[in-house]
Formats: sequence, C-alpha cells, structure tokens
Amino acid sequence: MTSFLVEDQARFYRLAYSYLKNREDALDAVQTAVCRALEKQDSLQTPEAMRTWFYRILVHVCTDQLRRRKTVVFLPPEALDAGSYEDPLPEDGSLNRRVEALPPEIATIVRLRFYEELSLKEISEVTGWNLSTVKTRLYTGLRKLRISMEGAEE
Repeated sequence: MTSFLVEDQARFYRLAYSYLKNREDALDAVQTAVCRALEKQDSLQTPEAMRTWFYRILVHVCTDQLRRRKTVVFLPPEALDAGSYEDPLPEDGSLNRRVEALPPEIATIVRLRFYEELSLKEISEVTGWNLSTVKTRLYTGLRKLRISMEGAEE
C-alpha cells in the first residue's frame, strides 16, 4: 500500500489539482486522502482494487473541499506558481477550459479516463455510478468537446 501511494503521488496531485485549481489545496487533498486510506486500509477487501479505492477517496476529498469552498476559482495557466510538481494541465489550455466547462459529472469522467487513464469499469467503481451511466456521460462529454473544438476552428 505504501509503495503505491508513494509511486503515484504526482498522479494523485494532478487529479486533485484538476478539481481544486490551487497548489496548496491539491497537496492538502492528497495528504488527507492518503491519511484516510492508511486509516481505513483494513477495510480494503481485495488488494487488486487499491487503485480505484484510493481514487474514490481522493475524488470524495476534493469534492468535499469544493463543497466547503462553495465556489470554484478559475485561474489562467500563466497565473499558476511554479512548484516542485510538473504542470498538471494539458498543453493546450483551451482544451482544459472546455473540459472544465462540462457539467461536473461529465468532467469527472473525462478527467479520470484521459488524465488518469482509468478504465470505464474503474471509473464506475471510483464514482459509484453504473457502468452504462459512465459510458453515456463519457460519450456525451466527448461529443460536446468535439462540437466545441470544431466550433473554435471555424
């Protein structure tokens, strides 16, 4: 468990940052999620499910922080401070803005699928949504992104 948490900490930070848009908040979220995971590691029934189990904890921590904050702060990429972690945003800032403009449920699925490279089954386990719901929301999001990108090219 500990090696998994140490090896993938940059990925966890990137996911938390995609939700919280603040370096310190993202680091706090990862730390909180790691603490919760270590406290609850005995409740993990199958070690193979550790990855999705931890992502679920991290997503819940991030959404809890957003709920407490009640507002989402959008920062332009140039306003981000340079830290010890690499920039978690995709190279094309316009694509990131388009993902953020999606409804939260759809944006979560897009982030987990393409930023974190989780399978649809793993996303279903992380979010607690039915697999067909995950598929529908993913394809809806991809369609909206495609339409948005095509509109920008014209």
